[in-house]
Amino acid sequence: MKEIITAQRNFFNTHATKNLHFRRKQLKILQQALEKNESLLHEAIYRDFKKSEFDNYTTELSLLYKDIKEARSNIFKWARTKPVSISILNFPASSYIIPEPLGVCLVIGAWNYPYQLSFAPVIAAIAAGNTVILKPSELPSNTAAAMAKIVKENFDPAYFTVVEGGVEEIQELLKQKFDKIFFTGSTKVGKIVYKAAAENLTPVTLELGGKSPAIVTENCNLKVSVRRLVWGKFLNAGQTCIAPDYVLVHKSIEQKFLERAKEEIISQHFAFENDNYLQIINDDNFERLTKMLVPEKIYYGGQTHKETRYIQPTIMQNVTMDDAVMKEEIFGPILPVLTYETIEEAIAKVNSLPKPLSCYLFTKSSSIKKKILKEISFGGGAINETVMHISNSNLPFGGVGQSGIGNYHGEAGFKAFTHYKSVMDKPTWLDPSIRYYPHTPFRLKLMRWFLKF
Repeated sequence: MKEIITAQRNFFNTHATKNLHFRRKQLKILQQALEKNESLLHEAIYRDFKKSEFDNYTTELSLLYKDIKEARSNIFKWARTKPVSISILNFPASSYIIPEPLGVCLVIGAWNYPYQLSFAPVIAAIAAGNTVILKPSELPSNTAAAMAKIVKENFDPAYFTVVEGGVEEIQELLKQKFDKIFFTGSTKVGKIVYKAAAENLTPVTLELGGKSPAIVTENCNLKVSVRRLVWGKFLNAGQTCIAPDYVLVHKSIEQKFLERAKEEIISQHFAFENDNYLQIINDDNFERLTKMLVPEKIYYGGQTHKETRYIQPTIMQNVTMDDAVMKEEIFGPILPVLTYETIEEAIAKVNSLPKPLSCYLFTKSSSIKKKILKEISFGGGAINETVMHISNSNLPFGGVGQSGIGNYHGEAGFKAFTHYKSVMDKPTWLDPSIRYYPHTPFRLKLMRWFLKF
């Protein structure tokens, strides 16, 4: 690990990565490498998840291509020196802010969207002019190997490399000194990364998770609301950090909601053979999820198959905040339905839990929308939609509190891997004596006047 980091630091110190044309070229190389190896990437992710080519392209690769295109198009604008105004106290002078890369960066990817959540931060780091060490999750071993192969064949390891392995490799990496660490994963592991980073005062971005609520009001468009909610929840078999984790439904429409949600799930024909459903990532997560299933509270679904790590899309009803399914982020195809009678009650239930990564509201009421946006703190979200806010790179993506620190996507990603260096540039042809000794009453009077501006 030390040799890899030393090589990258030496390369960074050549200042080659500060050249904007160099960065654009590397992004182009990455795009071409991904496009050339799409069949490899499709095969690998299918072996790990049974994820279809359609889902792999739409939820992973297409987002990466979009990120690369945007970064290459905007890099000169994002990286330009920005002049800022000065006060009369500093006249004559100019002041400006210079974006500069941080240096050697560690990106620790997540397993649930292994390509998108590994390469998206890498794209931002490259655009910002850094060198990168990528540690993909070891859980989907085939996708990790595919990423390592592609990077090894196309990049100098002194600039961009992949380190494969598990806990031991991560622990060794975290002992090293980096200029930036970007982690996507659970809050539990995020705390470990944060603690390790603190030893070297390394800045971090933590993209974590939490129990993201969906609030459904009595005056919503129920048909469209349920359709979008079911899609967002069971996409990737629920293994999505911004999936609706649970639903708060107004008591007056509970039964209609349950019936329509069941109908929508049935109509979607979620199944491996239909290329629209995924396996649970491993046996540990399969066992964790099955323990959340309470037979007497299952409204629909609940079937499981251990050998194929299959869990049927499931709706649970009569759920309370004390149930096991409400004690941790589900990260699987189980949808708990809770009810409320007043919007204040719904808000109180959401706010009784740590701040979520996402929040979704389905309503036609502008007053309820304003109230939710004002009184619930969350990373990002949507009104009358789920998940799709992640597709707008103009919306910085990230959590708050236990759901994350910092954000990225688009220019926000560039900023996450950039230091903004502040400079005052002052000529020597004028040097007023007002600030120098001796300090007289008259000079104090002048200083009071100058400091008002």
